[in-house]
Amino acid sequence: MKPITPCLWFDTRGEEAAKFYTSLFPNSRITEVTHYGPNTPGPEGQVLTVSFEINGQPFIALNGGPQFTFDEAISFEILCADQEEVDRYWDAFTDGGEESQCGWVKDRFGVSWQVVPERLYELMRDPDDAKAQRAMQAMLKMRKLDIAELEKAAERA
Repeated sequence: MKPITPCLWFDTRGEEAAKFYTSLFPNSRITEVTHYGPNTPGPEGQVLTVSFEINGQPFIALNGGPQFTFDEAISFEILCADQEEVDRYWDAFTDGGEESQCGWVKDRFGVSWQVVPERLYELMRDPDDAKAQRAMQAMLKMRKLDIAELEKAAERA
């Protein structure tokens, strides 16, 4: 079976978004750009689709017009190795974007991302349920997730 490819519907900024995403993530690239032709719904010559990969995962950006917009019902989770990586992605997405709760952020194109340190899941899987719950409660109060604060909260008795 071929990979399942998410298609992201943009009004007109699909190529700009694809360039932004491929600049942020390792192993990422734009693979193809197509344009509207004559007698099509968009202006002839305008970008129609951009095929790209984020860390090897294929995506398509479609410039389909203003009929549909993004919401938080769909998001992309980025598992981060450390706080530096959390900070890097968070800063990139909040530049022109919008912070939300619990590590969620909406980028300048309206796409929602979850910027999550791997350490959060380690803490939440701790065999000590009380420790795991303290980490969860701390996470629920945060916007950008802070590994040191999550660890501190988990260790409190």
